[in-house]
Amino acid sequence: MRNRRQFLHDLSRRAAVLALGSLFAAPALRQAAGAATQPLPLGHDPFTLGVASGMPRPDSVVIWTRLAPHPHEVGGGMPDAPVNVRWELAEDERFSTGVRRGEVLALPQHAHSVHVEVDGLPSATPFFYRFIAGEAVSPLGRTRSAPAADAEVGRLRLALASCQHYEQGMFAVHREIAERELDLVLFVGDYVYESSNPRYRIRPHEAGVPMTLQAYRARHATYKLDADLRAAHAAHPWVVTWDDHEVENDYANDRSPSDGGVEAFLRRRAAAYKAYFEHMPVSPRRAPVGPAMRVHDRYEWGRLAELWTLDNRQYRGVQPCSDARGAGGRVLAQCDELGDERRSMFGAEQERWLAQGLANSSRRWKLLGQGTQISDSGIDAPLGRRIFTDGWDGYPAARQRLLRAIAEPQVSDVLCLGGDVHRHVAANLRLQANDERSPVVASEFVCSSITSRGLSEAMTAMLVAANPDIVHGRSDERGYALLEITPAAASCEFRAAPFPVPAGARLSSQASFRVESGRAGVLRG
Repeated sequence: MRNRRQFLHDLSRRAAVLALGSLFAAPALRQAAGAATQPLPLGHDPFTLGVASGMPRPDSVVIWTRLAPHPHEVGGGMPDAPVNVRWELAEDERFSTGVRRGEVLALPQHAHSVHVEVDGLPSATPFFYRFIAGEAVSPLGRTRSAPAADAEVGRLRLALASCQHYEQGMFAVHREIAERELDLVLFVGDYVYESSNPRYRIRPHEAGVPMTLQAYRARHATYKLDADLRAAHAAHPWVVTWDDHEVENDYANDRSPSDGGVEAFLRRRAAAYKAYFEHMPVSPRRAPVGPAMRVHDRYEWGRLAELWTLDNRQYRGVQPCSDARGAGGRVLAQCDELGDERRSMFGAEQERWLAQGLANSSRRWKLLGQGTQISDSGIDAPLGRRIFTDGWDGYPAARQRLLRAIAEPQVSDVLCLGGDVHRHVAANLRLQANDERSPVVASEFVCSSITSRGLSEAMTAMLVAANPDIVHGRSDERGYALLEITPAAASCEFRAAPFPVPAGARLSSQASFRVESGRAGVLRG
């Protein structure tokens, strides 16, 4: 009887996915693409949300914008019809050298967002780009293609960032990122927040908790209207993945902490994923189908580095010992379900894909960009070690599989890069955590948040004391991690600002670390 119930449950879930997928299927796009275009309303700037680029490859890059003269209105203030948009990309800001041009339709069913994957580009080349709609010209963006796959590269410089709660601080961190000389920005989750907390609010969201496509579009627009965030997007190509707040805090696969039922949550997830796609510089081939969207990917930076962006939300198992809500993280000390070998953070298919990629990689450095801290972060208490089940501590078997996928094929020079926990962390990763007899198999850097509040320093001090593998941990400051990867070493500088971040904040260096090639483990300085 139980197997039959499970079969029927799975069948109903698949039916819901198919039904939701039909809302965004290819025939609808083909029909819209054949419709008559309409000119823009005169007298209004359609490029209020700026421009962005991403997914740099040796021969291509994605450029993005969205036409929205009034982005908080239904339809963004645009006509309910396709609009023709021209794009230009060149090797100089006067658009006189190496110019590429094209046209694309901005479709109303995609909120008049534009995603152009410009291919046939020379490798390791900086570019400028812009969009033209009617008589309106977008701001100028800068981007670059990746080095050729077989190129000997001397440096990769990137900003690692996450967790930018609009209400809890100003985006001064993005102002510094925009001003830096970088190859790319790696953003690992919580690009927008669906939630609010009056206690820490210094500027309000546009409305309450989003549940619909229009509400998620409005939430993304609020964030993109921030000038510092727009500047960071215009200055560098971004490589992105997500965590939970892009949909709902602590969601797991098709399960929601608010527990309104699987079908209702999949409708909400479909709306959130679609709005995410509409506002991110990702390939048009990554458009979601209902509540499904692939964000995990792989990038190469010549012979120097290989980067995997990983998805630890869409395919994960429900957190162990969840309460009656059906999903969500809890702080607990006892939970028999922690021993479940089947529980996964990435899902079985993504786990296999990553393990095979690591084992076969011929690049010097292997970078894993994912949502949260991998190293142990439990705290010893009188009734036992207390952990937070939404993080990797709640998925110990999955963490062991990940670390074995590094250790058993003897993959060297692995850097795990995360966010989510609102603290700067430098840590060693061992098969047996916090056991000095167990060899270090990888190194970890976790960035603090752009704005979101962190744990108290007293709690963080207890956490660090309980976990010797954490070489550095500090949660009172906001910021990002500035990484420089060379053939000889990977260095990380934790850039920091006070909480809450004021508009005029100037960042300082909280701490610096390095990892030497051929020797796993973080070193100070």
